[in-house]
Amino acid sequence: MRKNINEDKRVIYLSGKKIPMRQCVGCRESREKKDLIRIVKSGEGDGIAICVDRTGRANGRGAYLCDNLECLRRAKKNHALNRAFKINVADEIYDDLERQLGK
Repeated sequence: MRKNINEDKRVIYLSGKKIPMRQCVGCRESREKKDLIRIVKSGEGDGIAICVDRTGRANGRGAYLCDNLECLRRAKKNHALNRAFKINVADEIYDDLERQLGK
């Protein structure tokens, strides 16, 4: 089986198929998109909602996390979601995301 990695490491080609890669905002490791969980910020102004999108199809700006609580805790410690979404994410939202990931 032939494996090529392009220069920016966003896509891996396995035998002619393109596999999208994304970077976890917690541990900063690049992984296949299907192995990560998408966190979505939707809405504008006062109507902002941040939630877990397991389908990967919800509208809004997305950030990716590994499917474990340790990466979420690292993201909280380093304010990674604040940078990804360009807003101040409250601790209550991190707690809510932790409950959603724990299921």
